Amino acid sequence: MTPSPTEHGNGLADALAGSADRAIHSTQRVANEALDSLGNRVEEMRRQAGPILDRASDQAGNLGHRGVEAVRETAQSIRARAQHASDSTLDYIRTEPLKAVLIAAATGAVLMALVSLMRNSRH
Repeated sequence: MTPSPTEHGNGLADALAGSADRAIHSTQRVANEALDSLGNRVEEMRRQAGPILDRASDQAGNLGHRGVEAVRETAQSIRARAQHASDSTLDYIRTEPLKAVLIAAATGAVLMALVSLMRNSRH
């Protein structure tokens, strides 16, 4: 007996539905595998990036610490030089008071002349 057109249509529809179900499941499986693979790659990148970021952070901290130390050492050196200059000046004034007064007077006269010239050039 040959199937009726209705039975034949139902069979064809069932076959198409089964084929569509298999295609959907296959697509879902491929998509899930792709997502799993992507997730594994992202996790591996996170594991690799962690130590790199830690090293970069440590290096930045070390650079900052060295910068602060360099500034501190420079400030101490400047203070020491200023103190030495002050001590040398006081020693000179004690040993040569007349020369020190004459040098101070000459320096003051030169500064006054410069100020006077600058005032006159403005007017």
